Amino acid sequence: MTDETWQRFADRYNAGPVPWDNTEPPPEVITLVTSLTPGRALDLGCGYGRTTIYLAQYGWLVDGVDFIPQAIAEARQRAAAAGVSEKATFYEASVTELGFLPDRYQLAIDVGCLHALTEPQRWAYQAELTRLLEPGATYLLFARLGARDGEEGPRGIEETAVHTLFAADFALEKSEIGVTHVEDKSWPSGWFWFRRLNN
Repeated sequence: MTDETWQRFADRYNAGPVPWDNTEPPPEVITLVTSLTPGRALDLGCGYGRTTIYLAQYGWLVDGVDFIPQAIAEARQRAAAAGVSEKATFYEASVTELGFLPDRYQLAIDVGCLHALTEPQRWAYQAELTRLLEPGATYLLFARLGARDGEEGPRGIEETAVHTLFAADFALEKSEIGVTHVEDKSWPSGWFWFRRLNN
């Protein structure tokens, strides 16, 4: 992960409340989780752990990964307060370097992490995700759409780039494209439901 990206997120956490600090994960995550049999799950860019904790409360064994120390420290405290520390494990690490995770997962969720990466980092992320997910596993992605190189804030990713990135190893089962409103800003976004191929 670049120093610039790390610093931007560290500053965001240090500045006070972050817009993704909600009690529960998005409805798309809740709907998906209630339709699956609990197993092992991976929460990429877990932040304060809302998705990790929610999954653990439904019986999943979950690993949450984020590269911001403040986020991981708070996530661990929240998991303990929720009584799910035995099922929710948090790692301070880059989502592009997950060699310390040898387990095969049945589910991976990314709510707003991939779109902050550079193109080389996206391919490293894709390689790790492909290695970690077992055939038939579900991958749910939420991303800010549209390239924004040179602008302040998340880079964004073109919808076509999402398809290209995962075409070889994942089947797209569904996508929903819309607009996300955060604080006083709005931007195009998309939810993508993928299935890990048996290859």
